[in-house]
Parts: sequence; structure tokens; C-alpha cells
Amino acid sequence: MSVKPVYISRIAAELPFDAVSNEDMESRLGQVGNKPSRARRLILRSNGIKQRHYVIDPATGKAAFNNAQLAALAIRKLCATPEQLNSIECLVASSSAPDQLMPNHAVMVHGELGNPPCEVVATAGICLCGITALKYAWMSVASGNSENAVACGSEVASNMMHARNFSAESAAKLAQLDKQPELAFEKDFLRWMLSDGAGAVWLQNKPAEKGLSLRIHWIEIISFANQLPACMYAGAEQTATGLQGWTQFDAAGRAEQSVMSVKQNVKLLNENIVTVTVEQALQRVLQKHPMLPEQIDYFLPHYSSEYFRDRLLVGLENIDFVIPQHKWFTNLTSKGNTGSASIFIMLEELFHSGKLQVGEKILCYIPESGRFSSAFMLLEVASNGAG
Repeated sequence: MSVKPVYISRIAAELPFDAVSNEDMESRLGQVGNKPSRARRLILRSNGIKQRHYVIDPATGKAAFNNAQLAALAIRKLCATPEQLNSIECLVASSSAPDQLMPNHAVMVHGELGNPPCEVVATAGICLCGITALKYAWMSVASGNSENAVACGSEVASNMMHARNFSAESAAKLAQLDKQPELAFEKDFLRWMLSDGAGAVWLQNKPAEKGLSLRIHWIEIISFANQLPACMYAGAEQTATGLQGWTQFDAAGRAEQSVMSVKQNVKLLNENIVTVTVEQALQRVLQKHPMLPEQIDYFLPHYSSEYFRDRLLVGLENIDFVIPQHKWFTNLTSKGNTGSASIFIMLEELFHSGKLQVGEKILCYIPESGRFSSAFMLLEVASNGAG
């Protein structure tokens, strides 16, 4: 079976309401125990995020959109006309926290869109599910199964980050946080790390008629779950023998142990996130797709906190694949950590920046600490008629 070239010809992002500054976060998310958070400044100093977006309406204090609706808004931006929306042949949608366990997230997005029947697929995961959605869409077009496809990643973290879901901070935990900023990944402090947003891309088997496109050369996704236990999880509790899922708890047990909260094994994260998802993963990718760092014009790394930026550079140095930081493009500080939507939101900003030139190559890196997985994607800027 021949493989057709595939191009990203349109990219859209949906970031609800006006950006929320660091000082305004707590008024939107609420105060735990009716007291200002003492951890917020410590965490924000470490993660470097200056503003983010929430679906919480500042006028009412209630969520204005659910996850599926937010994804649908991004896809409608992608489709400028009803004809484009109605022509979607393959729709792949992803989120680390869909609105419900069943039905799957993608069919809920399809229902919100109301476009005609088409192939609809959901991919699961945490940060990586956005790129797995994109890979499915890419393979659908590359195989000739469809002439176009839409891939989307969306997150509504603010519902989980609301004050009603958290207990008061202890003085001991705050002192520990000040010494170890990475502890911000634990349950009680994730509320200052995560934000809402959606992004979508349109894929087709030829470049856009006008303007630039991004040709997808390859997407590689690697799991290291054979080597390591679960690190980030929700709907489960860690036991001596592994994760115990939420269905094995009664309602009282789920509440008492905060089973449905997102949790992170910080020690496991720190010891492995760079060595596994950067060093081990990229070395495997380079064996399959030989390239030199000087061939990369833009490097788009998804990391959850500025705390990891220099550590990522060290990881690249360790495998002799140094991409200078002036070639890095990230909008974490201005758009926040939007999980599976982050890579789409980064690409959307770069794509519409006016900076890209035909022939430039873009390397994207998306790690996931769930049970340690990593993805790399190589794109090339193209125009109509370019190979």
C-alpha cells in the first residue's frame, strides 16, 4: 500500500474568556478553607506561567463550556464554512479528562458539532493523547482511507482544580515545597499548574491552495511501561502491587482516599522524566530517522513547568543532540499547561506568527509521565506545489 503525503493545512485554538493573571487565579478557582493560598506564589515562581485560561465565566463563577463543547469550538474555528465542517471524513478527538467515562469523548464532540456521519475515534491518555489523535488522523490520510481528517486535543482542568476539591495546605507541605519545587505536581498543588484550552488541525493529502502548510514526515510514539510503574494517575490508588482502580472501591472509600484526584509520584518523575522520555526515546527515534540537530529550525517541547527547561537541555546534551534554546518555541508562560491540547496550541501560534519559511523543519516533543511515554514529530513547512 502506497503512503500518501499528508499536510496540516489549517490550525485553530480555542482559549476561553480573557487570560487570567497569576493574581486573579484564586478568585476564579476559589479559596480553600476561605483563606488565600500560601502555596500559589511558590508554585508559580517555579513553573514560570504568567497567565492561562479557564472555562469558568468570571461573571457567574460557573463553567460556561464542558470539554466536548470546548473542542467543538476549536474545530468550528478550523472550518471556516459549513461546507468544510460537513466534509470531515475522519474526526479524532482526545482529552486526558473527558466529561464522562462513557460514551467516548470523540462521539460527544461529534454530537456537539452536528456534522454528517463520519469515522469518529477517541484516543486516551494524558498529555500524549493529543499526539496519538494526530497520528491516527495522519495514518488515515496517508493510507488513503480518507482524503481529510481532523485531530483535536482539549482539556478542562478548572473543574477539577476548583477549591471545592481540595483540603487546606499544611505548613509542613509548604516548607517542603519551598525546598523542592517539583512537589507542585502532587495533588494539592496541581491547581496552580493546569489550565483549559483546545486545539485542532486539519489534515489533507495536498498542501493548502493558499498560504503555508506543514508536511508531516513522521510521528514516533514510544512507551516505556515495561520498565517503570505508573507515575501520574487518577481514578486509582497506588498499592504495593500496582494501581488499584476506582471500581474496586465503594463510594465512601473513593471519597476518603481522593481516588478520583490526579496524583503524581514526584520522586519517580524526577528520576526518570528526562532520561527516559528525552534521552532513551530520542536515541531510538534517531536510529529510525537519522538527522542532525542543526537541521532543526524550530524545537517545540511540551513541558509542564519552566522548572524542567534546563533539565531538558541537559538531556539533549547527554545524547549529543543539542538544539540551542533560541530555536525553542513554547507558549507555556502565556497559554498555560493545557495537557493534550498543548502541542496544538503551540503549533497554532507558531503557524500564524508569520515567521515560518518554506523548507524549515520543526521537531515536536511531547512526554507523558503517566507510565512514561514519549512522542516526537517532524514537520516541514511547505507551500502549494512543494513536495
